[in-house]
Amino acid sequence: MQTNPTPPYNSLVAVGDSFTEGMSDLLPDGSYRGWADLLAGRMAAAAPGFRYANLAVRGKLIGQIVDEQVEVAAAMGADVITLVGGLNDTLRPKCDMARVRGLLTEAVERLAPACKQLVLMRSPGRRGPVLERFRPRMEELFAVVDELAERHGALVVDLYGAPSLADPRLWDVDRLHLTPEGHRRVAEAVWQTLGYDPEDTEWRTPLPATLPPGWGARRVADVRFARQHLLPWIGRRLTGRSSGDGLPPKRPDLLPYEDPTA
Repeated sequence: MQTNPTPPYNSLVAVGDSFTEGMSDLLPDGSYRGWADLLAGRMAAAAPGFRYANLAVRGKLIGQIVDEQVEVAAAMGADVITLVGGLNDTLRPKCDMARVRGLLTEAVERLAPACKQLVLMRSPGRRGPVLERFRPRMEELFAVVDELAERHGALVVDLYGAPSLADPRLWDVDRLHLTPEGHRRVAEAVWQTLGYDPEDTEWRTPLPATLPPGWGARRVADVRFARQHLLPWIGRRLTGRSSGDGLPPKRPDLLPYEDPTA
């Protein structure tokens, strides 16, 4: 990969859902950090005066992302825009993939001309039965991502194809969001895709093998997961609610980057 001796990017806007918001990379104050914040911190260190906005809100479907975030992001005139959306749609019991394709196309067509570099992603998938059930929809979504990227000159970060990010140990107990180490690896992947010098050339490398948890430990984890995460998720689906209802964008204005941990 060709690197940039002088990184050319002075601003970043992140668009999406809980993955881009940063769940479950929890900070001591109860807020979330995540890969986009980590990436912004690295880019800011390379570009004085670097500005950053994160419009992501957990639970958003691609239609909501288009309605609530895309025009706002396009108007900001940022050097880099990241767009990750549509995966929440594929996880719904009923999903109109033609509609998802149309909305994602609309988002890319609006965002690509509004920045120097649009970044799309093939989202990571946790190894297990949920992935196997929804794999055909996910791969259909990623085919659309690849097609749009080629058509509009966007970069694609292939997280789905990274063995390390399929490892359940890099996923939180809710089985939907990455751990802090998972977010760190995603930030590294986007950093390298943008042409910056690698800080971790092994981000794709799987974690060292360990003995799997015993049957009893797995059952306890399954029960905890069902009670704390799966049943509430099903309840929201049945009532038409979202975990992001009423929540504002994470960082709504394109402002000079500030380290949230400082």
